[in-house]
Order: sequence, then structure tokens, then C-alpha cells
Amino acid sequence: MQKTYDIIVIGSGAGLNIARIASSNGFKTAFIEKGRLGGTCLNRGCIPSKMLIYPSETADRIRDAAKLDILVSNKVRVNFNRLINRINEYTSAISNEILTSVKKKENLDFYHDNACFISDRVIKVGGDELKADKIFIGTGSKPLIPHIIGLKDTGYMTSTDALNREELPKSLIVIGAGYIAAELGYAYRACGCEVDFVVRSRFLRKEDDDISEEFQRVFSKNHNIHQGWHPVQVSKAGEMLNLECINNDGDRKILSSESLLIAMGVIPETDGLGLDNTGIKLDEEGNIKVDDCLGTDVPGIFAFGDVVGNFFYRHTANYEAKYLLNTQILGKSEKPIDYGPVPHAVFSWPEIAGVGLTEQQVVDSGIDYITGSARYKDSTPGIARQSDHGLVKVIFNCNTKALLGTHIVGDDAATMIHMFIAFMKMGGTLDDILDTIFIHPALPEVAKEAVLDARDKF
Repeated sequence: MQKTYDIIVIGSGAGLNIARIASSNGFKTAFIEKGRLGGTCLNRGCIPSKMLIYPSETADRIRDAAKLDILVSNKVRVNFNRLINRINEYTSAISNEILTSVKKKENLDFYHDNACFISDRVIKVGGDELKADKIFIGTGSKPLIPHIIGLKDTGYMTSTDALNREELPKSLIVIGAGYIAAELGYAYRACGCEVDFVVRSRFLRKEDDDISEEFQRVFSKNHNIHQGWHPVQVSKAGEMLNLECINNDGDRKILSSESLLIAMGVIPETDGLGLDNTGIKLDEEGNIKVDDCLGTDVPGIFAFGDVVGNFFYRHTANYEAKYLLNTQILGKSEKPIDYGPVPHAVFSWPEIAGVGLTEQQVVDSGIDYITGSARYKDSTPGIARQSDHGLVKVIFNCNTKALLGTHIVGDDAATMIHMFIAFMKMGGTLDDILDTIFIHPALPEVAKEAVLDARDKF
């Protein structure tokens, strides 16, 4: 049966608001999701991972309390089973609430099935064929699984599995060194698991060099890091897994563990969409190609979020969805999308956050620049915390004093970065920052000290 709609939305992450608001504005809308409502962020990403990481970090802080002259007499343990069940109960409840609200919406038909294009304007869902003048694709991403001999037969975990496993393994090998590896590997270790990381180059290599170096210095104190190695084969040995690795010199070694986590990044979720039946084109990495208005090669079809590959953050996916809602549905001026300063964070220990250019990117751009930095341990709040790590780094244009980038590693980095996001958004300069009153003694004073360090170099 063929049905005609004004709008079709595929994917229930950031696309949820497009579907809700479009239908509320009188547009007949079809909303398609093959999995649980809420998308990657709710079901297998941001929310459950942070609900796992925060208790893990709390346990670590308690273990480290002696440096603050707090004595903990009993061994700190995390009830992993209860924690995972609490996380899943919460995310399931929210997903069910979304489903209930979606089913009550007027002008909105929900299809809990796979969407497959059979032509540019027609999508097959179950036994129905849906048509619309405007179609929005926000199907997200999924874990990248590398080709490693024997991997398919080992029962490895992806990030999704790691967030649903109810029993904490005694040992774990993590293959990967990006933010997913750093976050989940840390959480498992803090919960009581022995964790080994297999790292080809370095941790978080997209971060500013000074930040990733500080991160790895601290991270390596509590984790087994096998840097410069890459996996070649995995096999079972009773209840254990053996991972054979090789380095650039041709040396080989075998690591053994109870479990294996593959955390080498993500790829766009386009399987089953039938894009070959359309004029929609993909780039070399499999992302849906879009223009600066998020339009695909087929007029009237738009894509956003992870499936586009511009950024892999829920906050940018929400921003893109809002842009499409305003320009394509609510009739506001259709200007190219302007992201402004895009921040990010890594919720591991230590925490990382950044916005703007790294120093290497500034060097590559040929801009004359000055950096400033300050360490947590040299500040009053850092002394109060007995901080043994933590760094704020700022980068300014040498000629205009414009803020080009800020990078933080240490306590509350993801909160601290927000002042710099605002300054960059408003075109703030070094002088503007120093003309701002900072609370004393609060952690953002470390940021001010970094700016003062830059000022002294002009």
C-alpha cells in the first residue's frame, strides 16, 4: 500500500524533534525507526556511558581519598550488575516514554521497521510504500569492526555490548585509543577489571599534542598500555582469549584476557537503506554526501548527524536537526549552516575538552599565534584538590588577539570549556577574557592564568 506524506523522517535520535515539531505544525509526517526510540545517544552512547562512567569515577576518587587525608577502611567495590541494570532500566523507560508520546501525536505515523528506498521519493517500510516531497535521514552510526584473523569466532564486545554486559569480566583487552576506548576502558578498570589497551600510535591523537601527552601520562599510571602495537590474530584458549600483536619492528607478543572490546571508531549506519536505488551519493568513507545546507544529491532529501560524518556528537546532530527544521519546515531563511565553534569532550579520567583549533592546526594554517598555559596544581582550587595533573591551554591570533582554540585536560574540563565556547562565539579576544571577573577561588581561575600566560608573551 502506498501512502503519501509531507515529510518523512528516518531515525529517532536528533530526528525526533523534526518529526514532533513538523507534525505539530500541521505537516503529515511519517517517522521511521528500526530500533529502540531515542537513537544512539540514549540507547548505546552518551547517556548510558556517562551513567556508567560517573559511578566509576566516584569509586576512583574514593580510592584516592587518602591524599586529602580521608581514610577509607574498606575496599571500594562497584556493584556492576546493579549499576548496568539501573542504566538499562532508565534508558528503556525513557525510550518507552518517547514511544508513548509519538503514538499520541496528531499528523504523525510511526513505523517501527527498517526503511529502504526503492526510488528517490519512495521508501518501503514493511508492507507499505511511503512517499514525500521532503525526506530527512538521520540514521546515525555503528561500531567499526576491523578485519582481524579469528575475530568473528571470539565473542568480542562492541561499545553497545559493553554498556549492556551485566557481569564484570576479570580482565579485558581494549583495541583502540579514541574517545570510546578511553571512556569505556577507563570505566571497566575503575569498576575493578584489569584492562590492557592495544594502541597503534597514541591515545586521542586528534587532540592537541600537549593535551594528549598529559592525558596519556596520567592514564598510563592505572592502565596497561601497549603502545606501538597492532592486533593481527585472536583465538580462544578455554575461557580466555589470546590476542597476537605485532609492532613496527616485527616483534610479536600475545596478550590474554577474559574479554575483548573493539573500540576503533564508528561508521555511518546506511546498511539496508537502499541508497543504491537513489541518486544519493556517498563519500569515500561511506558517509552520505551533503552540501552546506545539508542537502543530498537528490533535491528534497537531506541528511544530518553521524551518517553525514561532519561531526560525531549528539550536540552537533541536534544543531543540524534544528537547522533543517527551521529552513526546510518552518520556512526561515535558507542560509548555509554555520556551526560556529564546535566543542567536544572525552569523559574519561582525566577528563578532556576542547574547542577551536589545535596548535598543530594553527601551524598548518600559517597563522601567527601565541599560546598560554596553566596547570591546576599551581592554583588555589588545584592545591585544595591536591591535583597532580591538569592543564589549560589557550591559543590566540598574534595580530588580532582573537581566541583560536582552547584545550583542557583535568577536573571538570567539559564544564570549564563553556566559557571559551561563549567567548569564541561572540568573537572575544584576550583582552575581553581578562576584562572578565572570575570567582576566587574557583577552578576557572586556572583558565584565567593560562590567558595571563599568553598575554605575557605578546
